Amino acid sequence: MNVLVDTSVWSLALRRNSPDQAIAITNLLRDLIAEGKVVLLGAIRQEVLSGIRNNSQFERLRDYLRAFPDLELTTKDYELAAEFFNICRSNGVQGSNIDFLICAVAHRRGYSIFTTDKDFDNFRLHIPVLLL
Repeated sequence: MNVLVDTSVWSLALRRNSPDQAIAITNLLRDLIAEGKVVLLGAIRQEVLSGIRNNSQFERLRDYLRAFPDLELTTKDYELAAEFFNICRSNGVQGSNIDFLICAVAHRRGYSIFTTDKDFDNFRLHIPVLLL
């Protein structure tokens, strides 16, 4: 099964000074990459690359991430993301539009989501998402 990797995981794995708990996450990401199971959304690529002040560091990371093509999104992805947003909101659960897009894309394609963002635990109480 393919895995949609969220910004929170990329950020932990790519830090120079990662906390000890990041080692297991980084190792799992490395294994998923080696198995060819990692997929990426353009919005996640943008989040990971945003805020890098050093241009050469930005270029290295940009070039590294180019190994992962962006999933092509459809109107149905955006519509389902909005539906998921509305379902969660009506149940008192808030989230970002990008998070619900991740949920919709993963659900429509049968992918799991690899994230450290605890908001996804709340989402899955109301919408069908599979977390790694």
